[in-house]
Amino acid sequence: MDHLVEHPEIGAIRYQRSKGRRISISVRPEFVRVAVPRRQSFKNAQKFVESRIGWIKRRISEMKVRLEKSRALPELDREDARKILNQRLSELAAENDFEYNRVFIRSQKTRWGSCSTKNNINLNMNLLHLPSELVDYVLLHELTHTRVKDHSPNFWDELETVCPDAKKKRHRLKKYGYCLI
Repeated sequence: MDHLVEHPEIGAIRYQRSKGRRISISVRPEFVRVAVPRRQSFKNAQKFVESRIGWIKRRISEMKVRLEKSRALPELDREDARKILNQRLSELAAENDFEYNRVFIRSQKTRWGSCSTKNNINLNMNLLHLPSELVDYVLLHELTHTRVKDHSPNFWDELETVCPDAKKKRHRLKKYGYCLI
C-alpha cells in the first residue's frame, strides 16, 4: 500500500512497501520514494526520512541539474539506434570471440544495458549520447556477462582483458547519468 505525503521542505514523498530488509530512499524527478520493509512501520520510515533531509535535498538539487541537461539532448530515432548499436555490438563480439543471442533496443531510465541468462542483450538507445569509448565499454560489459553472469572479481578480470581501464570508464559513465532521465 502506498502513502503519499507532502513534506514541507522536500515536497512529495511516496512511501511504498518493499520486500527488502532496510528502509531506502531514492529521488525521482516527480517525487522522493521511500521503500519500507514489511517489518518496519511508516512512522519509523518517516523518522528515517527526517534524519536524511540534508542528503535528500542535495539529491533533489542534483536531479534538477540532470533534468536540465537531459532537456538539452537531441532526440534519438530508435531505428537509427538499433542499426548503430547492433553493428557495433556485432563488431566487438567478433573481435573478442563473444556469442550472444538476441538484441533489444529500449529507452530505459535506470540502465545502460543488461544481459539475460539466455544471453539476450538489452541496450539503451540513449547510449548514442555517450562518447564512443563509453559506448564500447557498455557493450563489452554486457558481452562479458555472456561468460560471467555476475559482478564478481572474475567478471571484472574478464572485462579488463577486452576493455582496459574498465573501472575508470565505469566511473566516467556515472557523469552521464542525465542521459538516462
